Amino acid sequence: MAACAATASAATLLLSNPNSKPYISPKSISIPSSFSGLRNPLVSHAPASLSSRSPNFSRRSFSVRASELPLVGNPAPGFEAEAVFDQEFINVKLSEYTGKKYVILFFYPLDFTFVCPTEITAFSDRYEEFQKLNTEILGVSIDSVFSHLAWVQTDRKSGGLGDLKYPLVSDVTKSISKLYGVLIPDQGIALRGLFIIDKEGVIQHSTINNLAIGRSVDETLRTLQALQYVQENPDEVCPAGWKPGDKSMKPDPKLSKEYFAAV
Repeated sequence: MAACAATASAATLLLSNPNSKPYISPKSISIPSSFSGLRNPLVSHAPASLSSRSPNFSRRSFSVRASELPLVGNPAPGFEAEAVFDQEFINVKLSEYTGKKYVILFFYPLDFTFVCPTEITAFSDRYEEFQKLNTEILGVSIDSVFSHLAWVQTDRKSGGLGDLKYPLVSDVTKSISKLYGVLIPDQGIALRGLFIIDKEGVIQHSTINNLAIGRSVDETLRTLQALQYVQENPDEVCPAGWKPGDKSMKPDPKLSKEYFAAV
């Protein structure tokens, strides 16, 4: 009965600080039969005609702030949830980072799977590089905190994670995955979505991979550096593949020629 009560608590995304550190055997974690590495295609709707765009659209507006979907340009949907960090149960509230830190928020399908640990440990191994850029990392899946804890307590050579340098958030209600548009409804798991949220709490970048495709820590770091550069230099933009030290560009028909002449 105590275990059932704890599970019910996890489902509400609220947690009191438990004194014990339960271990759940990896053998108790089941993978849905539909977990094939690919999401099934959904029926898509034809996009609106380009001619239907608002006549007030400004061609000189390089800092887009969306009023509707997609999420990029909008405030990141807030959430408060249980998480595992340093083999303890903690509470994570996204709004606590607003005004203080950038956030890398990434979703993965399930604990005790295959591609997921390669991504999760790769971000942990590079954590100090993100820390130098005043950035926190949060991993999210639909698993419970007990599953997260069991995975952290499993050695990497056995497919586990070992100790991580950032929290793993539990989204057992799947509400966070829904808010960020990464939930696969018929499978009940999340696609590999990644969001970069700036210090003002606005989503500035997102990528979503299918289940079988892992993400690049290098590209995430590069994109974060480019974002911070253009926020610090609002009269400049970063061309393809830009890295710190590379030449940037002026978003102007005449001034941009200086960049093109130099490459």
